[in-house]
Amino acid sequence: MRNLREIEPKGLFEMKRPIDLANADRLANELEQTGVVVLADLLSPEQVRGMQHAFAAKLKRLRWNQFDGYQRTEPYRLMVEDVLLLDQGFVDLAVHPLVKEILSRYLGPNYELTEAKGWKSLPTKKDFHGWHGDMWYDQTVEKKIHREIKLAMYLTDVRSGAFNVLKGTHQQQHPHNLKRAEIRNLPMSQRIELKGAAGTTFLFDTTVIHRQGVPMLEPRQAIFYAYHDPSIRIQDEDIYYYRYHPLMLNAAFLGGLSREDQRVLGFGDKTNFQPGFNRHGDPPMIYRAYCASLGASLRWEQFRERMAARWRRILGNQSANRY
Repeated sequence: MRNLREIEPKGLFEMKRPIDLANADRLANELEQTGVVVLADLLSPEQVRGMQHAFAAKLKRLRWNQFDGYQRTEPYRLMVEDVLLLDQGFVDLAVHPLVKEILSRYLGPNYELTEAKGWKSLPTKKDFHGWHGDMWYDQTVEKKIHREIKLAMYLTDVRSGAFNVLKGTHQQQHPHNLKRAEIRNLPMSQRIELKGAAGTTFLFDTTVIHRQGVPMLEPRQAIFYAYHDPSIRIQDEDIYYYRYHPLMLNAAFLGGLSREDQRVLGFGDKTNFQPGFNRHGDPPMIYRAYCASLGASLRWEQFRERMAARWRRILGNQSANRY
């Protein structure tokens, strides 16, 4: 594999340490030139462990009725939505001072965090997430190639199925899923594979051509945050599914936010808010079967409780009659 990069976290990051503006300039320039940049030592090992524990708890079961958990809409990934609800580290990462310095240079003053989610990718040899750029804005009305940055962090060690990117391919065309003819002409000499330990973090322009590597030999857990200007019209598909809804936040994690942090998190911004949104489409037959079985189970449980109470009363009366 050409240009293989192995990224190892090196030590503890102190959140209150002053930001090196020269370093922020250097990293923003690298992002500008290549479309991707690795951020070393962004969070402390303690913060990463807290995030891993909270994320793993969501992966214990499928979300259903009163049981919280992951969502599943495809065979090879278990989706965890709204990760800012889970642990302080997820919020700290979203508004990390170095991240904000780089984003303000690359995206300008009007960007916000518009999505925060993650998933567990399951082992597979299938190429189900091939070369592409991330589509998000309405390309029928937006002729400009708009900028969006995603921040990615691995929550497990990644030795296979790592993020692959072709350096320097960003901001050249509207993002889309590449066809076979386009793939044959890709500059594979610019390919890098971002393997690394848990806590590995990187930023990338979502127009850069990228993919999930194959094969994936062990499960991979990762989170992805999307930052862009929310005033740009998003594509109809994302409006339909309410993808870029206002962030779901946990009040316990919001102490000490600066005014800039609040802006980045979208406090008070109703641009993409849809009042009374209801998921479109009819649920599958298996959903209706689950609902029916739940109703039957609850009725059976009530019947058992009534029978048990009646039996206790009978036994109590019999015991009283003996005396």
